[in-house]
Amino acid sequence: MGIFDFFSSDIAMDLGTANTLIYVKGKGIVLNEPSIVAYDTNTKKIIALGNKAKQMQGREHREIKISRPMRDGVIADFEIAEGMIRAFIKQVSGGAFSSRKIVVAIPSGVTEVEKRAVRDSAEHAGAKEVHLIAEPMAAAIGIGIDVEAPVGNMIIDIGGGTTEIAVIALAGIVKDESVRIAGDEMNNAIMQFFKKNYNLLIGERTAEAIKCEVGSAVPLKEEITIQVKGRDLVEGIPKTTEVSSVEIRDALNENIVQIIDAVRQTLERTPPELSADILDRGVMLTGGGALLKGLDERIRKETNLPVHVADDPLTAVARGAGKAIENINKYQKVFIRKRSY
Repeated sequence: MGIFDFFSSDIAMDLGTANTLIYVKGKGIVLNEPSIVAYDTNTKKIIALGNKAKQMQGREHREIKISRPMRDGVIADFEIAEGMIRAFIKQVSGGAFSSRKIVVAIPSGVTEVEKRAVRDSAEHAGAKEVHLIAEPMAAAIGIGIDVEAPVGNMIIDIGGGTTEIAVIALAGIVKDESVRIAGDEMNNAIMQFFKKNYNLLIGERTAEAIKCEVGSAVPLKEEITIQVKGRDLVEGIPKTTEVSSVEIRDALNENIVQIIDAVRQTLERTPPELSADILDRGVMLTGGGALLKGLDERIRKETNLPVHVADDPLTAVARGAGKAIENINKYQKVFIRKRSY
């Protein structure tokens, strides 16, 4: 008997590299936690997951391993991912589960093998019917776009592992570009910057905090200076250094340029009628990366297109997958069709 046998309703899941969100039919988003698992290295038993595991990150001892089973928007560690899905579902479950349907949002650029891994993980957790939906399509539905209309819409969904750029019309993706440069790569760029320029070793959590606090894509009205703690690579002892938002912007610039290049490439391949629609309607930014200060302004400058940040961009994909599970017959067309293997 699977976890789903105890569960009261169909669910939708945004299985992200950075965060996992679960939407329960009739209830809305009931879980939003980091996609992080802490497990015992001897028994492989999960000790903590989500926020609790994130608090342990960088502080674990040899018998505890902290794992992020999702990398670049896809499953990197099958066993741990399955355990995480199962545990998250258990966390939000209650009552008797009857139809056991699940909609999972995945990057648009994943391979058939990667799609199969997501389907298998959900089925092993107990789902009887698994539907996959492309993240930009889910994001478009989540922010209230009528995806079935004969009108072109451009979505840029910047998550933890991937940036998904898609032109959507008539309930399908006309052109898309999926680049494995997003939040994680930005954190990595900040870590490398401190290593190279300050001989300072900082952790992933610190890098993420710096990105959220002072990271930007355009010059700020008032540049900020912050104190950063880490380990001196020369002396080997803890050290504090001062860094400005200008330096962090320089560190992030290469990643931002690559994202904008991918946007340009997608625009170049877009049919002219849809290009005209995008010029009228603008581009929608979703995902956690949409919150980077001034990113919308930078894309606007570089593409000459109107750019809007969606309301609550972090939950757009989960809300869209949720709408699909609420009205599964209406959204049949938008699901990724299963190929015969």
